[in-house]
Amino acid sequence: MTIKVPIDHEEHQTSVFDEEKKELILDGFVAPDMNTFGHSFRDYDADSERKRSVEQFYKLSHIYQTYEFVQRMRKEYGSLNRVEMSIWECCELLNEFVDESDPDLDEPQIEHLLQTAEAIRRDYPDEDWLHLTGLIHDLGKVLLHPSFGALPQWAVVGDTFPVGCRFDESNIHYKYFKDNPDFNNQKYNTEFGVYTEGCGLNNVLMSWGHDDYMYLVAKENKTTLPDAALFIIRYHSFYPLHKAGAYKYFMNEKDHEGLKWLQVFNKYDLYSKSKVRIDVEKVKPYYISLINKVNIYHS
Repeated sequence: MTIKVPIDHEEHQTSVFDEEKKELILDGFVAPDMNTFGHSFRDYDADSERKRSVEQFYKLSHIYQTYEFVQRMRKEYGSLNRVEMSIWECCELLNEFVDESDPDLDEPQIEHLLQTAEAIRRDYPDEDWLHLTGLIHDLGKVLLHPSFGALPQWAVVGDTFPVGCRFDESNIHYKYFKDNPDFNNQKYNTEFGVYTEGCGLNNVLMSWGHDDYMYLVAKENKTTLPDAALFIIRYHSFYPLHKAGAYKYFMNEKDHEGLKWLQVFNKYDLYSKSKVRIDVEKVKPYYISLINKVNIYHS
């Protein structure tokens, strides 16, 4: 999967999106009281129909997401030589999948993408870069599709976490890490592991999945989306950091700035998971216009 756009964001050239991003304050956002199952959000102990399958998902993820596995996946998928299709085609492709790790949602993924984007658009109509980020943040889940490798869900979705260092106990279903080969490896099981304090999250390998894949897609093809958008895409599932404050010792100054934006975005990503349906055909022209601004396509 590839995103191709004409300008490299890391060179700090002028973007088609407004670089003068004002601080977003959640004064217009009202979080719902409960998720689609009638429980509080991210309640992994709630006795819902999803509880057992979600826990089994995390068991597999925590056992098989090793430092070596992530290195191998990044090398294999970093070549971006899969299938060419438009962003909107990728959105529609996700209609075939339901995220097995999510205790709050059992709707097709395109519903979640549009719910997130539309919730942001309603409260912050002038921040079109953030609207588009809401739409594409989960597109890496196409890794589930046969065209993109048909990876198992544990290698695509779910909360993300650093590999190559000690697993923090704030990770959901932490107990299953004890069966991960890296858990007792002295090279990887210390606080800093193979990293150094303040090295920057960009130098830390995260568990492999749709977040890191979509980040690679955007970065390697020189997207014009601002740095804040790339931080959101890469770390929006990194709940141990932005909910529990874990792993902050790896962060540098740039990461702290990105985290501010991520914590804003996360409220929309999480609390927009509801039974409110979006009229896809009504909003489609607007998002197509944003996609066309940066000439985005996938391959």
